Amino acid sequence: MTAGPDVDAFTRPYWDAAAEGRLLVRRCTACARAHHYPREFCPYCWSEEVRWEPASGRATLYTWSVVHRNDLPPFGDRVPYVAAVVDLPEGPRMMTQVVDVPHDDLRIGMELEVAFRPEGEVTVPVFGPPRSQG
Repeated sequence: MTAGPDVDAFTRPYWDAAAEGRLLVRRCTACARAHHYPREFCPYCWSEEVRWEPASGRATLYTWSVVHRNDLPPFGDRVPYVAAVVDLPEGPRMMTQVVDVPHDDLRIGMELEVAFRPEGEVTVPVFGPPRSQG
């Protein structure tokens, strides 16, 4: 059994956009702050006046860890892999994986760009080198 994200009526736009190669974030119309992961309310001011917004797809690496062991499917077949947190220019910090970058080349603040990887019934955003550089 493969564990995956819960897709429901609320998160469906996020997963549909990812399947089309687009990254979305939520932005609060009350306080103007963007957030990720998708929530039905703003985690900063608690307003329910939030909307979907396209993200640029750019990011900078905030932190990472090279995972050498994970027994949970599908991750066990991918070790070693890079679990990471990236900063989006829209404001949110996002958990993800970094792909196509040698582990020794990872640096805090390095520029990354979103890519999309099919995972069973959904497509998930991952980050790699900017296409203009890679």
